Amino acid sequence: MPKKVAKVRDKWKLKSWVTVTASPSFGNAPIAKIPLTDIEKPEGRVIETTLYDILKQDPQHYAFKLFFQVDRVDGETAYTVFKGHEYSREFLRSLIRRGSSMSDFIRDYTTKDGYVVRVYCTALSQGKMNSSKKHDLRLIMDQVIREKAAGMNYEGFVQELVLQKVASDVYNEAKKVTHLRHVGVRKSKLISRPEPKRAQPLAPLAA
Repeated sequence: MPKKVAKVRDKWKLKSWVTVTASPSFGNAPIAKIPLTDIEKPEGRVIETTLYDILKQDPQHYAFKLFFQVDRVDGETAYTVFKGHEYSREFLRSLIRRGSSMSDFIRDYTTKDGYVVRVYCTALSQGKMNSSKKHDLRLIMDQVIREKAAGMNYEGFVQELVLQKVASDVYNEAKKVTHLRHVGVRKSKLISRPEPKRAQPLAPLAA
């Protein structure tokens, strides 16, 4: 009698697919589809995309890489939290020119709702900057970003970081100090989230 041939199980057919959405700050736009099995836990998985893939408006947005971490899955949808963004290497290199100075500023900020975000702000001048002007420029960066973070919730703050609204506000203040060619938030990174609030135990009934 011929031997029975064991059936090969198609692992891909055993997987279900879920749609990963961007965080609320980017309108929960769909950014990817990922396969899952019953034993796989998607929470914690980081998905990389570009700002152009979300907004589909300006081709220059390909230069902005965004990272979202899966936070929970509900049915066929995976919801995420914004983990950070950064300029592409090619875009950052294109900004650097001879005869100009670059001032880099990195600091952690806490938003109104308790998220801690590391912000990397970069400014490039039209000519050389002395140490005094660089110092003044960093003070302006710190003040503008700190006030923004303290007055906004996380979702609004990261939206203004990525869309360079924060950088625009820095530029408008910094141009009073020196002539600038570019100001940008080249990178952001979520450092910590606030602890979820726990339900308080009910007080015992009076006898």
